Amino acid sequence: LMNEVKTGFRTIRDEQTAARAAGRRPATCMPERASVNSDQLLARFNGIPAARRSTLSVTGALREWMVERYPCPR
Repeated sequence: LMNEVKTGFRTIRDEQTAARAAGRRPATCMPERASVNSDQLLARFNGIPAARRSTLSVTGALREWMVERYPCPR
């Protein structure tokens, strides 16, 4: 799971960088070192309704969380 989470965060950062480079507003303005501990991560993942868990990737779940937690100013 930790490798999946690391890969997910890397993907989200890459998307954020690519959006900025293209002159678009990124979906999230996550800082370089977003602090998330295992309790927060498990609580967030356990809060996802069971029906969505089967179709939502780890990266997708992290992306939704980071958009809420670190929104970009308009």
